Amino acid sequence: MNLPKNKNLTKIAQYLRRNITKEEHHLWYDFLKNYPIQFNRQKIIGNYIVDFYCHKAKLIIELDGSQHFEEIEEENDISRTNFFRRLDLEILRIPNNEIWDNFEGSCEAKNFFVTTRINPHQSAEADSFSQEKP
Repeated sequence: MNLPKNKNLTKIAQYLRRNITKEEHHLWYDFLKNYPIQFNRQKIIGNYIVDFYCHKAKLIIELDGSQHFEEIEEENDISRTNFFRRLDLEILRIPNNEIWDNFEGSCEAKNFFVTTRINPHQSAEADSFSQEKP
């Protein structure tokens, strides 16, 4: 299934790829970039740009800074989540502080979500990757 895409957001997505946050940089270059299942950065889905997207697992990873815990942003996040769920996409939200305070644990959680979304009975490829990481 092709996902809807607002092409008017292309320049913004390109800008965001070039100007990623420290947390996105850490997650991308120290885990997702070499993950055995492809992820995309700053993927446009509908009228939204998601931090990371795995097509094979239909999984979105969003890193949430402190602004996501303000009432208006929580409402926006609910609206985004409902839109993505209608497309049968799963959203994994990770607070930014988890990237620094528990990087290994947050990577294990991402690996678990990818593995179970692709094959609920286990994905040997993704499982072996998590065991190789220090």
